[in-house]
Amino acid sequence: MSDSRVPFSDIYLATEPYIKAVGQVRVGASGIGWKAAEGEADALQGVNIPGLSMPAAMLALQREDLRRLQWQRVARGYGLRIYTKSGTLHKLDGFTADDYETLRDAIKRFFSGLTLEVRDISLKGWNWGKTEFEGSDMSFRVDNRPMFDLPMAYVSNTNLANKNEVSIEFQPPRGSTALAAANGKGLKRKGAADELVEVRFYVPGTVASSAVAKGDGDDEEKMSVDGENNSDNEDEVSAASAFHEAIKNAADLGQVSGDSIVQFPEILCLTPRGRYSIDMFSNFLRLRGKTYDYKIPYDNVQRLFLVSKPDELHMMFIVGLNPPIRQGQTRYPYLVLQFVRDEELAIDLNLEADEDAKRKTESAKLRNHYDEHLYRIVATVFKAMTDKKLIEGGGFGGYHGSQGIKASLKANEGTLYPLDKGFLFAPKPTLFISHSEISSIVFSRVEASSSNKMRTFDLKFNMHGAQDYQFVSINREEHASLEEYMSKHGIKMLSELNETTAVSYKGMDADDDDSDEDVTPASLLKSGGGGAAALNASVGAMGLNSDEDESEDEDFVAGSESDVPEEYDENYVSPDDDGDD
Repeated sequence: MSDSRVPFSDIYLATEPYIKAVGQVRVGASGIGWKAAEGEADALQGVNIPGLSMPAAMLALQREDLRRLQWQRVARGYGLRIYTKSGTLHKLDGFTADDYETLRDAIKRFFSGLTLEVRDISLKGWNWGKTEFEGSDMSFRVDNRPMFDLPMAYVSNTNLANKNEVSIEFQPPRGSTALAAANGKGLKRKGAADELVEVRFYVPGTVASSAVAKGDGDDEEKMSVDGENNSDNEDEVSAASAFHEAIKNAADLGQVSGDSIVQFPEILCLTPRGRYSIDMFSNFLRLRGKTYDYKIPYDNVQRLFLVSKPDELHMMFIVGLNPPIRQGQTRYPYLVLQFVRDEELAIDLNLEADEDAKRKTESAKLRNHYDEHLYRIVATVFKAMTDKKLIEGGGFGGYHGSQGIKASLKANEGTLYPLDKGFLFAPKPTLFISHSEISSIVFSRVEASSSNKMRTFDLKFNMHGAQDYQFVSINREEHASLEEYMSKHGIKMLSELNETTAVSYKGMDADDDDSDEDVTPASLLKSGGGGAAALNASVGAMGLNSDEDESEDEDFVAGSESDVPEEYDENYVSPDDDGDD
């Protein structure tokens, strides 16, 4: 029959954000379908939405899979929320107010047992209410009406900021979902829309401990955390702790080990400080600490460094992240892991965790079993899973043969590593400076005079249109190796006194102990080879005659008031005291 389906035109597919594909919706006895209009299919490339078939750009939802239908006000007019039995929530936006009755009648006609619910949004603007978990979303409700929803699939981290405060951080799934469609895979997000990255909830009071376990069963079951006190007959926990655990369960941030590729337990992390267990999965890794847990997609990893500390006893493995992880207001763009150089580990890798893991591990030629240094195993697995180049130190050799030189950035002591394409400072604050960003390097406090030797010198990095950096307290023995390194890489070198040429230590003595001796006329005479002539010339230049006999100071009178008795004689009695006796 020609009237067996009810069509609606100019409807947007809003299941994922950033998508601007418009099409037509048809409601019929077999279910609900959406098909992209001509020329709109390109906006859906790379998007992974359950039920969406490409390249036809058609979303088909079968009648038997529908669980719940809701009508609500949205930014594009009115929208239809479709809950499936598998737990997926689909959104279709762009309906008009007049479409409500037509859609309601079509659902009543075709879908026995289902009705079109009206979801009234709270517009009071209150910032207190109740939270309710349903499926993969959390709803914040005021007066039993929803105010906003938070998709748990976008939660990257949650922690207890304090006793009654829970912090939730968001990051949209990258690579195969919304951001890939918006910006294209591998493109920078500079032009992406602004988005919410963190929200905090104040959750006072206590709840029954049984409330923490709710919400793990059927999708129909709801979990509510409102901070109200419960009966004393049950064990109670803080409502904030219960809410925190509910977020972790709904966002799948708990400890998962069954499908991980490998686990590295209790790894020492210098930045952020603490010990974290690292779980490696096919598309992301998890850092699990005592207080903070992080879910980090491999797309966020920008650089990998492996360097040796100057003590030659430890290795640092550094992971550059963008966007950085956060602890409250503190951002950490780098993970700095420290390993004992001689620590070894025998470990097995689960290379058959899933298809993505199998593909990555095969291309990287990972082995099923490793028995070698722990830092090398971690670096190898990170390199394979992130598909990033591992940058290792070793091209530069300092005065003592180390990969880096000790230096300080402001008040922070660390090590400066000259690498093939830039400088790395670690551990805190970790900083990478590319050669292309450097305009020139200025050597400060470099003295070529043997009478004014310095044990250390400073390096100032003049950047191209960015903040300059100054590294201080560098041992002067490292100057020659740094000068050779910069000449090799074509880096412009300046000195503080002469900003056109570099300064070297060739005119200085090699013995550091001599730098502590005072330069006196006697030392000049002992030096020989014209030392006396140099002394006479120096004295003559000051308008003095070295052969002139010393004469008495006629202005000096012994016992004058220049020596104040009361400053030196504890038994001194002033004339005023004599008068009082």
